[in-house]
Amino acid sequence: MKNLKDLYFIIAVCIANSSFAQLDDLAKVDFTIIPENGSDIEYTRNRALFNFPIKLKKEKEFLFLGLDYSNFHLRMDRNDLPFNKEALSDFQSLDFNIGYTKSLKNNWRLGMRLTPGFSTNLKANNLSFEDMILSGVVVFIKDKKKRPDVKKPWRLIIGASYSGNRGFPFPLPFISYYRKFHPKWSYNVGIPKMNLQYHASSLHRFKLYAELDGFTANLQRGVFVDNSMLAESINMSLILSGLQYEFHITKNIQFYARTSYILSNSVNLRNKNKDNIVELDNANSLYLRTGIRFKI
Repeated sequence: MKNLKDLYFIIAVCIANSSFAQLDDLAKVDFTIIPENGSDIEYTRNRALFNFPIKLKKEKEFLFLGLDYSNFHLRMDRNDLPFNKEALSDFQSLDFNIGYTKSLKNNWRLGMRLTPGFSTNLKANNLSFEDMILSGVVVFIKDKKKRPDVKKPWRLIIGASYSGNRGFPFPLPFISYYRKFHPKWSYNVGIPKMNLQYHASSLHRFKLYAELDGFTANLQRGVFVDNSMLAESINMSLILSGLQYEFHITKNIQFYARTSYILSNSVNLRNKNKDNIVELDNANSLYLRTGIRFKI
């Protein structure tokens, strides 16, 4: 039983990633939509992921393997666009998670994750080297969330992350400080997300949160803009804030629904040097997501 608890904690740490998903998801399916709502683009995303832990020979040392698949769809109603919008309608991404963790001195733990994958506007049987993406994270963790002798449980995670497919394709610090300061209240501050959580009961929770989101994808064969500039990738970068409701079906299975307002929205076509050449959308809008996950 102790090994199982250690394993759960390890997975919670290791699958931290700059996709800005939850830290402790072992499996998840969800649906996201950004309604057109006055902007030029409607965005939808279907996502499924799972992570499988493997205990290594040394005590408290683990490896995990996982897959994270998403299908993105952009719908643009305008007919006066200076490019072929059909080439920008459907995208797919698939990440392969490879993680490792071990105990360190003074109750610290090391977690590392390498995530190769692809993100493209064409199907898997047409993949090329340009579709490849790489992400990774290195973090150090000290956890006091479940210690019975700690009156106000807390957890600190510090490190760095890089993601080639999460809308912010450059290195970011990874900082997360969690504290439960009241039987019904807790908070998490840091980068790339933060929240204030109200524990209404063992079944119902509410979160006020802010976080980063987005995606990046290669454009196979390119897309000519005004018949002169060649766009070779698309990037969406979002900064969100909103309310999330969680219903705990069981201790580890959770339904959630969130409604957010996009504080910052940037959707751009980019050339081979990753320079923006045309902006598709920058309107602030609603962001809606719902799903079910199996978490620690």
